[in-house]
Amino acid sequence: MTSTLLHAWRRTVRAGPDEIALIDAAAGGSCTRRELDLAGDRWAREHGAGLAAHPVAMCEPNGADWWHVFLGLLKADAVIIPIDAGEPPGAQETLAAAAGAAQLWSANGWRRVAPRAKRPRDGRRLVKLTSGSSGFPRALPFTDAQMMADGRQICRGMGITGRDLNLGIIPFGHSYGMGNLVLPLVLQGTGVVCEASPLPQAIARAVERWRPSVFPAVPAILRALVEAEVALDQLAPLRLVISAGSPLAREVAQAFHERFARRVHNFYGSSETGGISYDPAGEAATSDGNVGLPLPGVCLSWEPAGRFSVSSRAVLTLGNRRRGRAGVGAHRPADRARRKPNGEILLLGRAGRMVKIAGRRLDLSEVERALRNTFGVKDAFVAPEPSRPDALVAIVATSLSGWQLRRDLQARLASWKVPKRFLVLAEFPLTARGKTDTGRLRQLLAGGTV
Repeated sequence: MTSTLLHAWRRTVRAGPDEIALIDAAAGGSCTRRELDLAGDRWAREHGAGLAAHPVAMCEPNGADWWHVFLGLLKADAVIIPIDAGEPPGAQETLAAAAGAAQLWSANGWRRVAPRAKRPRDGRRLVKLTSGSSGFPRALPFTDAQMMADGRQICRGMGITGRDLNLGIIPFGHSYGMGNLVLPLVLQGTGVVCEASPLPQAIARAVERWRPSVFPAVPAILRALVEAEVALDQLAPLRLVISAGSPLAREVAQAFHERFARRVHNFYGSSETGGISYDPAGEAATSDGNVGLPLPGVCLSWEPAGRFSVSSRAVLTLGNRRRGRAGVGAHRPADRARRKPNGEILLLGRAGRMVKIAGRRLDLSEVERALRNTFGVKDAFVAPEPSRPDALVAIVATSLSGWQLRRDLQARLASWKVPKRFLVLAEFPLTARGKTDTGRLRQLLAGGTV
C-alpha cells in the first residue's frame, strides 16, 4: 500500500501516543499525539463528510485548532489548501477559489467560495500558494510522497529528530512552516511550541519556559531579538537557530552569535522545490548570499549565466513541464547563483533584474549587495527611477542619511552604478511570510505610501 501523510502520522502516534505534540505558550496548555489525533477524528466525523479527493481550503492561525482541521482533512481524504489567517476575509475567499477550492473552513465554519469542482485525479494531497512574484499567488499541487520527501530531507540535513522541540512562530501553512514544523511532527513526532506573538520578549519567555531546541525563524525576528533587551540565558535552550524566507544580513548573523553564543544557520528553498540547501556549520550566514550546501537528496544542475535547476523527490511534478525521471521533479528557481569550490551555493540575485544605465548593462542585485554590506544598513531595494529609466533609485532600511550612503557607495562602485536618489526607511514592510514586500516599495517609488 502506498504510504501517505496520514499513514505516517498514524505510525508516529502509535510509536509514542503519550508524547507531547503541541504546547500553547500563551495559555500554558499542551496535548499529546493521541489527544491531537482524537481531535482530528472528531473534526472529520463532524465536518468531513463528502470531502474525499476534493480541494478544500483551511484558514486557521497557528495553534491546536489548525492541527485539528489539518488532521481532520487528512482523515477525510481531502486535498488541503492552507490559507494565511492574516488575510482579510475577501482575500481568503479569492485565494481559495483561485486554488480550486469550492469550500473554505475558518474559525467561523464553512464558507462556499466557488461552485463544486470536479475532483482532481492526479494524486495531489496539498496545494501550496506561492508568495506571488506576479502580484497574485500561484497554486502548486503536491503529492503525499513529495511532501514526505521534503520533510525527511530537511530533518536529515538539519539533524532534527523526534526528541527535538520546535518553536513555532512562522505560519504552519506556508512552505517554510510546512517543511520545518508540520512535517517533522507528522513524520517523526517532533513537538511544537506555538507562540502567537513575534515580539522578542514573548519569544524569550517561551524559550525560557518551554525549552524548545530548534527555532525556524525569519531575519526580521532575529534582528528584533538582537536589538531587544533579551538576556543570553533566556535563549540558552536553543541548540539550532535557522533563518529562511529572505536574505539574512551578515551584520545580524554576527550580532546574534556575539549576543547569544548561537550561530544562525542559513536555509534556502522555494515553494516549488521545498528545501534546497542548508548551512550545517552556521558559518555561511556571515557571508552575504551564502546559503550552504544542497540538502541530502537534492541535486543541482548548473546552467549558463548563473542559472541552475533543482531536482529531488520533493519537487512538484503535477503541471510541471520540467519533470525529470519517474518520481523526481525538476525546477529552475528565479535566482542566480554560483557554486563555491567547497560546494556551497552563493546567491547572486534574481534573474531578470538586468537594466541599462547610460548604455551599460547593470545587475540591480550588485548595487543592493553593496548597500547591504554597508555597516548600519538592514536591507536595500534598488530599481530604475520611474521618471528617468536611465537612473537608479534606492530604498534603504537604515538610520544613515542619503549622503552617507552615497559617499560609501562612491568609494566602492563606479559612479554610473550609484543611485541618483535615496529613500530612507526605518524598516522595510514585510509580507505575512516574513519577506520584503516589494509591491509596497514599488508603490512608494510611484508616489504612493508604504
